[in-house]
Amino acid sequence: MNTCFIIPHFEHAGLLPGVIAGLLPHDLPIIVVDDGSSSATRERLAKLGRTNERVSIVQRDENGGKGAALKSGYREAALRGFTHALQVDADGQHDLGDVPRFLEVMDENPDAFVLGVPSFDESVPKSRLYGRQISVATVWFVTLSKTIPDPLCGFRGVPLAAALRVINASNTGDRMDFDPEFAVRMLWQGTPIERVPTRVTYDPDNHVSHFNLVQDNVLLTSMYTRLTFAMLRRLPALLVRRAQAAAPAAEGRQS
Repeated sequence: MNTCFIIPHFEHAGLLPGVIAGLLPHDLPIIVVDDGSSSATRERLAKLGRTNERVSIVQRDENGGKGAALKSGYREAALRGFTHALQVDADGQHDLGDVPRFLEVMDENPDAFVLGVPSFDESVPKSRLYGRQISVATVWFVTLSKTIPDPLCGFRGVPLAAALRVINASNTGDRMDFDPEFAVRMLWQGTPIERVPTRVTYDPDNHVSHFNLVQDNVLLTSMYTRLTFAMLRRLPALLVRRAQAAAPAAEGRQS
């Protein structure tokens, strides 16, 4: 396995150095994908890249959204010869003390998509928590399973070959709708799913959210509607496969 970190970034230059400092002890390359930040932020990122040999900056000219940044990051990492990426958000919410656990699970399950399962403290805004619960329930519905415990957590281990198959075959969203859709489509294509519990903390004094309440909720609703229709098209074949899988077990019990 050849692993790197990928950090999607937009206007988090004040928090990003702390995230990078938490990742540097793991001695893995760090790819920061800047999604069209301001010129002042770009200058700070360029300096960060010059002073840390492990850090490289991939610059997107225009802001396309978190999903667009991640897709650029996956493709860039694969071009550089990496087979896996541990994805970390730039806003400092993730507990980087859990990085060794992610890397261990990724190493033991190289074909798997490793999802962070977040636990929140009292700092999480209630509106975000309730909205998350709706996303979880919807993903369970469209996958007909609870295999994906949380589709929104951005702390995740990504097998890049499987990721590229998904993003090359599907018109996945480019903004906040990307993470849940990507998780569903990874499951649909047969990628094994592993999970790592992890703590997520919101710092009200430093947290800068790029979630647009109107735009992103519209995108999420549209995406979940699209996935629901896709699930319904897949349903007959899925039910046949389940029946075929259950038949040998039933015959074994009768014998």
